This record gives sequence, C-alpha cells and structure tokens, in this order.
Amino acid sequence: MVKSQRNMVLAQFWLQSVCLPYVIVSNQRQSRMNGQPLHAVFQQFPMLASLSEAELQRLALMAERRTAPRHSFIYLADQPSDFVCLLAGGAVKIGIYSHDGREIITNIQHPFTVFGELGLTGEQSRVEFASAMSRDVDYFAIRVEDFKYLMQQNFSLSQAVMLYLGERLRRAERHWESLILKDVRTRIVEFLKESAGERGRQVGFETLVKHGLTQQDIANLVGASRQTVTAILNELKKSNLIHFNRNTILIRDMDKLN
Repeated sequence: MVKSQRNMVLAQFWLQSVCLPYVIVSNQRQSRMNGQPLHAVFQQFPMLASLSEAELQRLALMAERRTAPRHSFIYLADQPSDFVCLLAGGAVKIGIYSHDGREIITNIQHPFTVFGELGLTGEQSRVEFASAMSRDVDYFAIRVEDFKYLMQQNFSLSQAVMLYLGERLRRAERHWESLILKDVRTRIVEFLKESAGERGRQVGFETLVKHGLTQQDIANLVGASRQTVTAILNELKKSNLIHFNRNTILIRDMDKLN
C-alpha cells in the first residue's frame, strides 16, 4: 500500500512536469498588472523596499509574469533552482514528500512574499516543491542571475535577502522543534495564533483569519492526521474558543486560546 501510494505521487509529478504545461497559463512580460505599472506592484514587496524607482523599473523588465492554476505545481523537488518567485496573488504551499509519499507542508506563502529564493544561496536543484492552493496564483519569475545582479548593485537589497533567509531558517527551526517537542493540540493552537498574528483582522474583540486551507492542509502543516485535526478544531469550537468554516477561522479571544 505504501509503495503504491508513493508510485502514485511519482506518477503525478511525471505527468505534470513532463506531459502537461503544468504551471504556466500566461508567461509574458507585461508593463502593468491590475491597472498598476509593475514597478508600483513591486513596491509592495517588503524585500524590495530599498530599490529605487529606476531599479524597480529594471526589475520589471527582468520579470516574467506567470499564472499557476489552483492545485498545480509551480516547481518540483530536483528541478533546477534557476528562478526566484515574487508572489502577487493567491497562496502557495511549500513542502516536501516523505519516502512513503506523504505530503509535509513546511510553509505557506501569501501575497507580496518571495519564494524559491534558495537559488540565491547556491542551491542548484530544488529540495522542496511549490504548488498553488485553492485559487489561481499570480507570480513573477526572475532569473537567479538577474536577481543576483540587482543585489550586487544594491547593498540594502542584499541585507534584506539575508534577513529574509535568516527568518526562513528560524521559522524552519521552530517548525521542526514544534513537531518534535509539542503535542498536536499545542501545534494546532500555535498555528491558529500565528495565522491570526500574520493575517488576522480584528472584528470587535474577535480575530478573523481568512486562510483557504483544507483540514488536510492543516494536518500536513502540523504533522497530524486529518481526523485528529478535525477532532481538535471541533473541541475548540465546542469550547467557544473558535468558529470555523471552509475558508475562515474566527478566534473568539486570543488570550483564552491555549
């Protein structure tokens, strides 16, 4: 059964990476996005805050706008790590597959963040996959060589990249420590609090989080079974600590959620 599951995953990888145009719906250089010039779009990325308008315009000439359909792969493990991705719309999950074919999500990327950046550190082949989640994803692909050129011209950008990579490492360490040292309920509660802190919106004394994750996605992120995640979320709901539906989670009181 385990071997069969792994073969199914490998077959899916092969079909999407070889037989199908698996990621790119549109692959073109454009001067505008949603009515905005591209350099104005790039200004919304914290990592690019130090770039001048001229540098942002140069970046716009380097960038290829791409669209990945929901649930499709943007790249796979072992593919060349030759471009950096700037996420403009939608959500992307980053992860790995275990030897028995189980998906393990290591991070969720949201708009105006950067992913696929390990090529800047010398990575030759991807060690993770990236795939669109519940809606189509708009992103810009920039060749590693082009992005490195910008870093050489702008020391503040190099610093921003180092800080980003440092935070990525710290986040990964916290994630693996949590998987090893904490029970599933604690991991789920920490996921809820982290999501609220990053993307939550205050509604009176409550916090509303729009997440777009399935319960299986949450299970793959916290290292648990879907049934366990469902049971714990229902327990928190019964205790009136949260309310949830398919796309949102409402946290009643952050201080009482523990």
